[in-house]
Amino acid sequence: MTVLGVDDTDSRERGMCTTYLAAELADRLRERASVERLLLVRLNPAVEHKTRGNAALAVHTDADPETAFEIAREEIARVAETDDPRTNPGLVVAPGDPEEVPETVADFARRAVRDHLAVEDAERAIETAGYRSAGWKMGRGRIGALAAVGAWSAFGGQSAVGGDSDGIAADWTYECISYRDPERVGTPREVDAESVFDAANAAYPAAWDTVDRETGELVCVPHTPGPILHGIRGDDPETVREVAETIESEPVTRRALFVTNQGTDAHLRDADLADAEDGRAYRVEGTVAETPETRRGGHVFFSLRDGEETLRCAAFEPTKRFRDRVRNLRPGDRITACGEVSEGTLKLEKFAVRELDRTELVTPDCPDCGRSMKSAGAGQGYRCRDCKTTADGKVEREVDRALELGWYEVPPEARRHVAKPLVRGGFDAPTHPEK
Repeated sequence: MTVLGVDDTDSRERGMCTTYLAAELADRLRERASVERLLLVRLNPAVEHKTRGNAALAVHTDADPETAFEIAREEIARVAETDDPRTNPGLVVAPGDPEEVPETVADFARRAVRDHLAVEDAERAIETAGYRSAGWKMGRGRIGALAAVGAWSAFGGQSAVGGDSDGIAADWTYECISYRDPERVGTPREVDAESVFDAANAAYPAAWDTVDRETGELVCVPHTPGPILHGIRGDDPETVREVAETIESEPVTRRALFVTNQGTDAHLRDADLADAEDGRAYRVEGTVAETPETRRGGHVFFSLRDGEETLRCAAFEPTKRFRDRVRNLRPGDRITACGEVSEGTLKLEKFAVRELDRTELVTPDCPDCGRSMKSAGAGQGYRCRDCKTTADGKVEREVDRALELGWYEVPPEARRHVAKPLVRGGFDAPTHPEK
């Protein structure tokens, strides 16, 4: 076996897509050898130097390493958007079974999903492993390329689905990506929305995040320039293929099935509030310390407290109706919050309500006439002026809460690629999925 890793060939402005390159590579390799799988690995979404999804790709093939390297180098030189100053492609080719890479390479892959790594880190690991590699311009793509090489071993391969590897869930999902005619790239995509919704409804929940049923958004159809027509994600390879084939659209020139860590929460680590650092994603617990506040732009903020430590949390405007869930939180509620920390603020992806404060202090009512009492003066409690009854202070009253115990999440159109949809299950409390 040979494992071929590539990364950083696309551009935010010019389009292209590294998945397209991987599909091209697989087609060329199949002319000489077999291809066992294509692997799409979402790395740390908080890394500065990335396009939107921060994906790295691997091709597992029985082609010899020399052939794989030459074909990959030719394809990268041909299609990578190297005119973009932010695009710095990288290529790594590793001989041997993808489950048997050195532990240093597997550990590199784990860290790439949750931490920040430098090109120098990748170069040292590549040299130690004795792999062949190439870089264009700054060669930053070698970080993702090496992570893609090590990912199958790092996350346990198919045999460890549902298990655990160094605290990272060993979980694989699938995406079937359909590609456009190259001559159509840059023009509006022609996809029949009704057929997408029909296919999405028929396949749900095995296929998820295909549409947003609340807003009518076709989540599977990208808005950015590039060769992808649509991408269908789910737990089962046959299901995502069937959904992709059912959708009515402009001509599809190629389809490719990817095994991926999308929808797995692989980027999250458990931590205390005091340990949360910028540029990483966490699962933290605490008590809501203040009433959530909606600020200019529609962003909602509140503070989470645990002992003496506090952490600001935010639901930003693009999360849409999720913000109403956050607004319904009250001081005293105990929650688990998940998301990336940036500039000292945890950007919420989901949260779980663990305990709800179901009472509030109110002015007491008169036990005789039922009317609200009035203040008797500073520190003197309350009294009813008509009935002459008194009360020492405010009293507790139960309140109805718009939230229930369990997990809440952002809607499909706002979900990060790597974030786990609640409908996939496996959570530690009841779930309230967004469809």
